[in-house]
Amino acid sequence: MTTELLAQAKRAKETYVYELLGKRNVVGVGLGYKVSHGVSTGELSLVVSVTRKVDPSALAAEDLVPRELAGIKTDVVETGVLRAFQGPRDRWRPVVPPGVTVGHYHITAGTFGCLVRRGEECFILSNNHVLCDCNRGQEGDAILQPGPADGGTSDDRIATLADCVPLDFGTAPPECSIAELSANLLNYVAGAFGSRHRLQPVKQTEGINRVDAALARPLSPDLVSNEILYIGAPTGVGTAMLGTEVQKTGRTTGHTQGTITQIDATLRIDYNGPTALFTGQLVAGPMSQPGDSGSAVLDMEGRVVGLLFAGSDAATIINPIDEVLSALNVELAL
Repeated sequence: MTTELLAQAKRAKETYVYELLGKRNVVGVGLGYKVSHGVSTGELSLVVSVTRKVDPSALAAEDLVPRELAGIKTDVVETGVLRAFQGPRDRWRPVVPPGVTVGHYHITAGTFGCLVRRGEECFILSNNHVLCDCNRGQEGDAILQPGPADGGTSDDRIATLADCVPLDFGTAPPECSIAELSANLLNYVAGAFGSRHRLQPVKQTEGINRVDAALARPLSPDLVSNEILYIGAPTGVGTAMLGTEVQKTGRTTGHTQGTITQIDATLRIDYNGPTALFTGQLVAGPMSQPGDSGSAVLDMEGRVVGLLFAGSDAATIINPIDEVLSALNVELAL
């Protein structure tokens, strides 16, 4: 794959992404290698993710995906509805490692991704919808280990909510109002534990999301480890490309591996009702289930490349780690 071809494909995606997202069943558009009869052809294509493949004869003309756009072939893949992962394991003490169940006291359960630092202070990194309850959280809210769905109670508090990047749904649903959710989605519509102080937005969005991320402050630095369960301590930060083999440890499926199948993907994610549009995402094959949200995704050399936050039975959706670290103004704790 040449640099020129990749640039051409990115231009095609930028030109047609919203037109494609307006078609029936389409939930995402990214760049990946075209697959034929289950085998990668090695040909760069616009990968169009759909909830369900249907016979072209059953679609209106305006809902058909062209075979080629701006000189780049398309590849329609069935992923099902892409959902933010959160779902209903053991209590870890005296030290809690990344890769195990955690969660805001008001959710079910997600995954402790990895440790990050801002200056000398250490934080737990996971998703907004795991630590901040889909924007509802307040600074100081209790973070439990295990998560509530795994039996966590007020006695299992290991951290408090510190910061989050607000999720922008294009409009501000009453049930999801923590921060100043910004502009419309480009005209696309498809306390017992906490303090009273609302979190301030770490990064104001423009109607499109790039990360689902939040931080929790451990009650004590000695209570948490940077040794990811079944993987070990990260060796650094990396960049995932098409074909990169990746791994993660998550609360539900444990240690699993997959391959990056799309880059620069724009996807519509279902947050149990409201939907949010994400751009610049990584897509891997099926390597996660609800409850794995917040898992750090690493390459096989142990470099963190992303933060898992959504998926389906056919795909796993990942925020690139450089976007996450930048949005929260933190660095990986090594």
